[in-house]
Amino acid sequence: MNPRLVIDLKKLAHNGRFLADLCHGHGMSMAAVTKVFCAEPPMVEALAAAGVDFLADSRVENIAAYPAAGQKTMMLRLVSPSEAENVVRHCDMSLNSEIAALEALATAAQKQGKTHKIILMIDLGDLREGVYFDNAERISRTVEFVLSQKSLVLEGIGTNLTCYGSVLPTADNLGQLCAIADGIRQKYGVALPMVSGGNSSTLYLLEKGLIPKGINNLRLGESIVCGKETAYGETFPGLEVDAVTLEAEIIEIAEKPSYPVGQININAFGETVAYDDIGVHKRAILAVGRQDTNQDGLACLTPGVDVIGASSDHLIVDISNAAPLAVGDRLSFSLSYGAVLAGFTSKYVDKVFV
Repeated sequence: MNPRLVIDLKKLAHNGRFLADLCHGHGMSMAAVTKVFCAEPPMVEALAAAGVDFLADSRVENIAAYPAAGQKTMMLRLVSPSEAENVVRHCDMSLNSEIAALEALATAAQKQGKTHKIILMIDLGDLREGVYFDNAERISRTVEFVLSQKSLVLEGIGTNLTCYGSVLPTADNLGQLCAIADGIRQKYGVALPMVSGGNSSTLYLLEKGLIPKGINNLRLGESIVCGKETAYGETFPGLEVDAVTLEAEIIEIAEKPSYPVGQININAFGETVAYDDIGVHKRAILAVGRQDTNQDGLACLTPGVDVIGASSDHLIVDISNAAPLAVGDRLSFSLSYGAVLAGFTSKYVDKVFV
């Protein structure tokens, strides 16, 4: 039997509704990010019914497959010029930083008789996407290009933090984003209605009342699925954890040494692993591996079961301190964001909605 993800749609909807209400209570809109679960239709429908303002994804094919839900759609990954036509066809707005992509979007929108909304991304120091915050000339040049195109609308600016450079969102750096937005409004006389202040890592500022007033949108994914803010990796008050869990079947149980026998070098993934020698212990192998999930993001929900490691097809766990288990039993695991992402991406993992 294949490993399977078990999705609790009630928990998912609760998290979506709680976060949407939280954002609305602070005068902000909320985009529900669907990429981590590959925009599975029952999950998209649950979030749409929960009252989120936007549905957002980094893959245009996921957005194209959204069920008709009525929410506006947002393309998260910077647009590739080669996909501009599909982005305009399926997305109401997109995040951008390069004029080459904006040129392609303008042409595609003109051909389709549409106007496409642009969120100009600003890099506040996390060093992923966006025009670098102190490059005023390039910010102005990009803004002016968007404003010169009849088929494009400058909807706002945004930023992304913590995803690459691990830079925390703070009142100071988000204040810089608000200042850039105000500067654009004053210089060009535009409304610039959206200032998108990042992802689930910004929630801790919201909880503490420290988020600058000019921030009026958040793009939330991990907090919806895992119930956590991502600045410090803590469970966020009011959210349900384990909206998604993993189940896998035991295919071997044996007592074996805890330290490999023989000359040790690298494993199949080119890694040098440090093994702990705790003597002979009882261990189980499950029918799930790195091709299906991220083993570092698994925590077994059965007391006394500890994850040891994984190969491409097998997960090895220590069951020495667990209640008796048998081959054919299934174990359930709590998942990190990375493990959820890998599980939904793998075609070898079944999805069960409850």
